[in-house]
Amino acid sequence: MNIPNILTLLRIILTPVLVIFLMEGSYFKALIVFAVSGLSDGLDGFLARTLKQQTKLGAYLDPIADKALLTSSFLTLAILGILPGWLTVVVISRDCIILLGIAVLSFMSISVEIRPAFISKVTTMLQLLTVLMVLMVHGLAGGGEYSGMYLMYWVTALVTILSGIVYLIRGIRLINSLQ
Repeated sequence: MNIPNILTLLRIILTPVLVIFLMEGSYFKALIVFAVSGLSDGLDGFLARTLKQQTKLGAYLDPIADKALLTSSFLTLAILGILPGWLTVVVISRDCIILLGIAVLSFMSISVEIRPAFISKVTTMLQLLTVLMVLMVHGLAGGGEYSGMYLMYWVTALVTILSGIVYLIRGIRLINSLQ
């Protein structure tokens, strides 16, 4: 266990705290927890690389922490009627399709190196920014809708879909290369 992995675990632990604040309508507190979680996401990777403390555990925990944070945020905000349900379906469906693909490859005894594509990093950043923007509007400005939010929703959805397609193509190529 090292500092980057502890930061990742902190992000996992903060996820239910975030959901509780959202459910209570404490958007400013949720914003703070989300911002700390987002900063820890960047910091854990940076520290792992610079301190040469990249571990197999961290390689598994980091995407789990990201998915827990983002899935919980999107789902809770959609249930509360703050984020559009269709966007939440796109975000969660992509992750389910990726997990299903990994399971299929595993059942076929095809070894998979879990390495994010560049577009996947962009997708995660856009999803984080989308939630951050919504929390800022509700936590700092008291709510409301702004036209820029809808553009952000559509850009996030489009990049999320493209990212899913990239992984789908990777999986198909991997299967075809072994036949």
